[in-house]
Amino acid sequence: MNCSRMIKSLVLLTLCLVGVCSGKVGQQKRHLVCFYDSSSFIKEGLGKLVIDELEPALQFCDYLIYGYAGLERSSHKAVSLNEQLDLDLGKGLYRTVTRLKRLYPSLRILLSVGGDKDIEKSEDAKDLPNKYLELLENPTGRTRFVNTVYTLVKTYGFDGIDIAWQFPKNKPKKFHSGVGSVWKGFKKVFTGDFIVDEHAVDHKEQFTSLLRDVKNAFRPDNLLLSTTVLPNVNASLFFDVPAVINYLDFVNIAAFDFYTPQRNPELADYAAPLYELSERNPEFNVDAQVKYWLRNSCPASKINVGVASYGRPWKMTDDSGETGVPPVSKVVDEAPVGGNTQLHGIYSWPETCALLPNQNNAYAKGANAPLTRVRDPAKRSGNYAYRAADKKGDNGIWISFEDPNTAADKAIYVKNNNLGGVALFDLAYDDFRGVCTGDIYPILRAIKYRLIN
Repeated sequence: MNCSRMIKSLVLLTLCLVGVCSGKVGQQKRHLVCFYDSSSFIKEGLGKLVIDELEPALQFCDYLIYGYAGLERSSHKAVSLNEQLDLDLGKGLYRTVTRLKRLYPSLRILLSVGGDKDIEKSEDAKDLPNKYLELLENPTGRTRFVNTVYTLVKTYGFDGIDIAWQFPKNKPKKFHSGVGSVWKGFKKVFTGDFIVDEHAVDHKEQFTSLLRDVKNAFRPDNLLLSTTVLPNVNASLFFDVPAVINYLDFVNIAAFDFYTPQRNPELADYAAPLYELSERNPEFNVDAQVKYWLRNSCPASKINVGVASYGRPWKMTDDSGETGVPPVSKVVDEAPVGGNTQLHGIYSWPETCALLPNQNNAYAKGANAPLTRVRDPAKRSGNYAYRAADKKGDNGIWISFEDPNTAADKAIYVKNNNLGGVALFDLAYDDFRGVCTGDIYPILRAIKYRLIN
């Protein structure tokens, strides 16, 4: 009897020890995928994120995805988009970043290809065909891409690649007068009259073949392969989910930027709602995007929900009203460019935070007056902040944004639905200097805390 009790006690003790070591007994490990766009390294001013400032974030990341490589149009080779930055012998960022694994041995570092960053800039570029689709159509080109991306990964010590293929985007309908007619115009944006790609069926099959070939090349070395579904790409057109998921270690769904100033210059709305909102397109939310992949046989454990660490600003006019309640019509795509990001139509979290009420702007007026912050108690839509235009029609602004709280809400959604994890776009847009509250990487930290607790 005593022997039996002793055995049971030892078993219980063993289970407790396992629980302590692994967190909780039977708990699924959820991943935090961190994106780092190297273009932030070459910025001037407060938006510049160098390696010394990147390094503290890595204690929270399971994967670091370095962006971005691209395609050489003529040869279909995978290439660096900035050779001087990435490939310089001894001090290029490719080697500098992958050496960070010495400090964080459990960190896996992937190279991302595409990511809406491989944009050709010339007078003739707008008339050129999509080189990402051209590669898919060319079997020789696909082989060359596989060989060259494998060489990049092995040469510079990456653990694999993330394929963020630049497929054609869904195009929003033309705007008409009145908010009601706008919603009518958006009703069929995912499956409506506009033909995004006349050869989408062929491109879907060819993309599956590309992922298969990459995985076959990577398998002997146990290299990782993931894909990122970029914002406003209709996954049903280009991703044969039951087929491709066999070749992928995980999928990052960039479920944000449904509304942006560039795409929707006259209508401001929530950029990344968690759930469907009334009178909106039912596809324009995180939950709908996730459920599409689940319905198509993607294991929940392979899905990472994308969270943007930035906001989307519009300028409110004297015709936009004074309440700020979205959708806000009669806005314009003329919000001031942020001093940190130096990009049109996007504010990093510290840029947004500086516009919210704080001790520095408590008594400010006009263009420096604090924005009114409106939280989302139902945790469905996300936050927004606004300043109505003055009597002269100036100084109006409206921002849909993520903050540590909304990012944490999406991490909770991931846990509640037993998904794989969260993908944060991008570390350079989080508050990596702690200027807002004194804490560095507050959005990253909030996500990590919710994923593990």
